[in-house]
Amino acid sequence: MQAVLAVSSLTPALAMARIEKRPFSVYGLAVRHAFGKLFWTGLLWGIVALSVLLLLMRGCGVFSYGTLALHGARVFKFAVFWGVSFLLVGVFEEFTFRGYTQFALSKGIGFWPAAFVLSFVFGGLHLLGNVGETWLGSLCAALIGLFFCFTLRRTGSLWFAVGMHASWDWAESYLYSVPDSGGMVPGHLLNSSFHGPRWLTGGSVGPEGSVLVFVVIAAAWVVFDRVYPKPEAA
Repeated sequence: MQAVLAVSSLTPALAMARIEKRPFSVYGLAVRHAFGKLFWTGLLWGIVALSVLLLLMRGCGVFSYGTLALHGARVFKFAVFWGVSFLLVGVFEEFTFRGYTQFALSKGIGFWPAAFVLSFVFGGLHLLGNVGETWLGSLCAALIGLFFCFTLRRTGSLWFAVGMHASWDWAESYLYSVPDSGGMVPGHLLNSSFHGPRWLTGGSVGPEGSVLVFVVIAAAWVVFDRVYPKPEAA
């Protein structure tokens, strides 16, 4: 299913690139940069960011890692399965909301107005499409979407965002085994648990519904701004 969604988002853009006589790379997913340095850097950022968030929650006494839920070959099997699945989710969602659509809308209203519109649509769809999602989790999704627009603006590529999106979801759903936008996946690694006020734990939403997620998002903006500074005007 995830593969079908990914292909369905890329195919019309490939057709439009031919019609508009543009290189497909202008939409942010240059094939020559596929799974290059930006992708692997984003992958690392996603795992680190989610780990920091859960460490903060652990420090506040509202999260426990629990015990292993998987053993033996099943650990590797499900790690790979969910890794591939969330990679396809990352490609689909990033290209749908920050690929061709972002490029086309930017032509009419400018980059940041387009980024705000599409990011808050992205957040709104999380609220409408996920059982257990809340307005706070939806706002988190919108702000993470804006952060991914920022990474696109600074790097000219979506590969960082694809990597970070995929590894954030993988770490959330499989590695730390917590709800992701209100849902739990089968075949997760740990029997982790939350205990405490909803505003800290995120409740049914998971970490994306905790107020602490906004601290992590803000930190990500600041660090990325330092690591990938705005190019000086010629």
